[in-house]
Amino acid sequence: MDFSRIIKRFSKVNIAVVGDLILDHYIWGLVERISPEAPVPVVDVKREDYSLGGAANVASNVVALGARATVVGVRGDDLHGDVLEGLLKERKIDTEGLFVGLRPTTVKTRVIAHNQQVVRFDREDRRRVSKKRFKEIKEFLGDNKNRFDAIIVSDYKKGIVTDALMRFIVKEFRDNGGFVSVDPKVGHFNLYKRVSIITPNLKEASQGASVEIEDEGTLIRAGKRLMKKMGLDSVLITRGEQGMSLFEKDRITHIPTVAKSVYDVTGAGDTVIATLTVAHVAGADLRDAAILSNHAASVVVSKLGTATATPSEIRESLKKNSTEIREVSR
Repeated sequence: MDFSRIIKRFSKVNIAVVGDLILDHYIWGLVERISPEAPVPVVDVKREDYSLGGAANVASNVVALGARATVVGVRGDDLHGDVLEGLLKERKIDTEGLFVGLRPTTVKTRVIAHNQQVVRFDREDRRRVSKKRFKEIKEFLGDNKNRFDAIIVSDYKKGIVTDALMRFIVKEFRDNGGFVSVDPKVGHFNLYKRVSIITPNLKEASQGASVEIEDEGTLIRAGKRLMKKMGLDSVLITRGEQGMSLFEKDRITHIPTVAKSVYDVTGAGDTVIATLTVAHVAGADLRDAAILSNHAASVVVSKLGTATATPSEIRESLKKNSTEIREVSR
């Protein structure tokens, strides 16, 4: 496969990223004493950072690859919503499908001292979005369905991804030959029937298939069961340091990791689904798209914090690391 030719086509790809937009908030500081009010550390704050999380980070990964991305979701009418939208625009992510709701912007605040997380607190409303917001999302997707080469659904169970929304996406896009990929969440597997592909990690695949994955045999059983019971074209199970396994109708492909150093796995799943989808609609078959996503993941886990992979970094990984895939006939 000429991976360079595929990577060059990334710039022609336009993706809609539908799902739960999250603002990641980091408070960095030092702990030098315990509070006299309670047995808790006092954090002397030195700086604060914001970054894109959830579906927003998936979109960030898409644009890092050189493709175009439009986020489709909801932000709050609040200061954090302004920060989120500002970061999206800084990354040149299209916000035309971003709607303002009465719910607060989802924010995950992590307090970090001496490179250790002291506490995390979340601001969020996990209830389903209002009928008005749901209608706006449906109308936007329906009006622009010919504009997008694929849809990525990034589900964090914050109220955007519902049964009604998934049925609409499958009917309007998948049934008309479109490519729909889903980064799934445990508890929502029943929503993803008949999409093109889902990309669960081992824990998610195990729970979604109701199979305890302990070895290659149970892994294969879980992948096959997911495909059958959900009517999927394919499943990509990410397996951490063991790489990933792609299940298709006629073959199973085991792809070993190429990561040499792992500093942080935060957001690696976002990178995988972004690269897989962009590469596939750019012309790669799913196996080669998965190989590219494996290299992209190896790039981001070698960085600290939520990160993205660029085409040049993926090319460099391809140059340095050979991929010895192993296929199993179904």
